[in-house]
Amino acid sequence: MALDERAWHDEMIAIRRDLHAHPELGYEEERTGRVVAQRLRDLQIEPRTGVAKTGVIGLVKGTATDRTILLRADMDALPIHEANDLPYRSQHEGKMHACGHDGHTAIELGVARWLREGTPPKGTVKFAFQPAEEGGAGAKFMIEDGALEDPKVEAAFGLHLWSDLVVGKVAVRPGPLLAFADTIEITITGQGGHAAAPEQAIDTVLVAAHVITALQSIVSRNVDPLKSAVVSITKIHGGSTHNVIPNEAHLLGTARCFEDDIHALLQKRIPEVVHGVCAALGATAAVKYELGYPVTKNDPALTELVRRAAIKVVGAENVEEAKPTMGGEDMSFFLQAVPGCFFIVGAKNEATGCCYPHHHPRFNIDEDSLLIGAKVMRQVVEDYFAQ
Repeated sequence: MALDERAWHDEMIAIRRDLHAHPELGYEEERTGRVVAQRLRDLQIEPRTGVAKTGVIGLVKGTATDRTILLRADMDALPIHEANDLPYRSQHEGKMHACGHDGHTAIELGVARWLREGTPPKGTVKFAFQPAEEGGAGAKFMIEDGALEDPKVEAAFGLHLWSDLVVGKVAVRPGPLLAFADTIEITITGQGGHAAAPEQAIDTVLVAAHVITALQSIVSRNVDPLKSAVVSITKIHGGSTHNVIPNEAHLLGTARCFEDDIHALLQKRIPEVVHGVCAALGATAAVKYELGYPVTKNDPALTELVRRAAIKVVGAENVEEAKPTMGGEDMSFFLQAVPGCFFIVGAKNEATGCCYPHHHPRFNIDEDSLLIGAKVMRQVVEDYFAQ
């Protein structure tokens, strides 16, 4: 039985707008999880709820083989106050779907409907509606909660709606697509004193300034110029008033790269530089380098499968090679465990104002991207089991 494409698209739009109006942060996706679970029940798919606290899993069993693949959609929003004037703008102050996760969830529910009411899959498709992508490592905890087992998953696929890519385009890339994303926390301890007598103190604000500057030498002087890395200090806190040199200064930042050797270098050099600068200026430091999301690395063969599926949907002239980005993605945990592909679906439309970057208070998507994303993912399922 074939689904009416217009009605199918309209339903995905309605789901996306409902979720957009009711954003929930990582591990708070209670309402979102209930909506997803009920939509699955409406399709006679019995959901498993409470996976990694608020995640949901649904299973569409295959008709010809017991092989299983996983399709992943993240559900969480961001702590951003929405600036869009839309009928479906966020109803929750200080919370917003500013990265397209509402669209990802709507797309995967659309694919689930197609597989149940349209063309059934030859193999089993496991839908993972994941909490807490935005820093909460929801994928990791879904895996620990058995998302890749019972039945065992042999490949995983996901997509991201992209505000830098024009709607109608799809982008794929074998190998690394998104970076390692680690966190740096630094506490510098000196000696407080009067701002008018700096010779009697060890000024942690001055030391912090030198540390920040020196950390940039790692990328410019330690990393191979033909490779990529980022070291960014994004938060500084020290002191309480204008005439007191603080005893401590606190820094927070991130380190990003693609290659394992550069990843090891950053973990070694960042503490060395911090401790060396602090020692030279009479201060001490505590450095916490916390491993975050791994590099998101696509399997070459399955990336080619996605590329060919996308060509069937949008034409070869609209399929591009994705540019790697220093952003992080916890889809990486799924792709560490099983081969797969994470691909990009364009959602930008200057004419309708859908042109703001991800995590911007006026972020929005062209909703034609929902139909394109769902059709590509549906084609991926069909082509995978046709192999």
